[in-house]
Amino acid sequence: MHGTTNRGECNPSFRFAVRVYKAVACAIVASGMSTFAGYPLDSLKSRLQTIKHPISVPTLAVLVYREEGVRGFYRGLWIPLVTITFVRAASFTIYSGTKDNLRDARILHRNTLYDTSLLGGLGGALAGSLISFGSAPFELVKVRRQLEYSIAAAKGLQINRPPTTLQAVRDIVKTRGLLGLYTGFKLHFVRDTSGTALYFMEYDGMRHMLGRLPSGEQGPTPPWLPIHSSLVPFVCGSLSGVTSWALIYPMDVVKTKVQQRALAGEKYRGVIETLTRLIRGPDPQNPKPLVAGIGRLYRGLGVSAVRSITTHGLLWTIFDLVSNYIDRLPVR
Repeated sequence: MHGTTNRGECNPSFRFAVRVYKAVACAIVASGMSTFAGYPLDSLKSRLQTIKHPISVPTLAVLVYREEGVRGFYRGLWIPLVTITFVRAASFTIYSGTKDNLRDARILHRNTLYDTSLLGGLGGALAGSLISFGSAPFELVKVRRQLEYSIAAAKGLQINRPPTTLQAVRDIVKTRGLLGLYTGFKLHFVRDTSGTALYFMEYDGMRHMLGRLPSGEQGPTPPWLPIHSSLVPFVCGSLSGVTSWALIYPMDVVKTKVQQRALAGEKYRGVIETLTRLIRGPDPQNPKPLVAGIGRLYRGLGVSAVRSITTHGLLWTIFDLVSNYIDRLPVR
């Protein structure tokens, strides 16, 4: 096989390449596997965000299965499987490079919780903001694929056979032009910048608290959480994924709703109007109770939390496993 010798050992040129681009290699492998594992939950999350009446996750899952089969849970998978994998590879590269450059410049270089967390947050913010320009069109198409049936219903149409991903792209460009692929971009940009900053800040802070050494290797865990060192990446990845996502979740709900209405050709509503209608309902003379409205903003958070635990826990676990494997490769 290419990249290996007859003895099953890695080719020197291959070893050199994966060492130089270690963050990219780790991110590609980890992201691909974690994205595939969590995609059905992401599909259910998008549907829960846009339906008008509350419904339980199991009931929705049964309805999707009855109407669309197993494929319904994986509709639009290939776009995020490919794009999220490479987006995360670029994100990890920017995040790691930003931290290295700031440390080399003697900025936030101390091995303290404050410096470590803030360094991760800055690297995450830069990564999230830059990557959003490339990821926004792909996420819009993903939302379109996941919500094909509700978008068709809003147009008064009935779907016999859902369009392919390429057909969905063509339809968006045909009806809204090339810039239509950036529908809802402002919300996407703010969500990704703030969410990625929070995510990496929390992850690096938690890894520091749980005994990660300055070299990047995992040291002994503290007495207050005596877990096996192999579980640390999963615990930190899960917690940082869930908490950062919960903080920006209302923004994601508004973004998805704005994009759904635009794709369905319905009258445009701004962010404030969309948020207000989600919280208080469509009738200003008979507003919904505030608690119920806020609950509407967090509809689907439960399934999102399970998805975050699954994907981000697996992401960092596999990332660390691949990283350790690369570090153990012989120099020659």
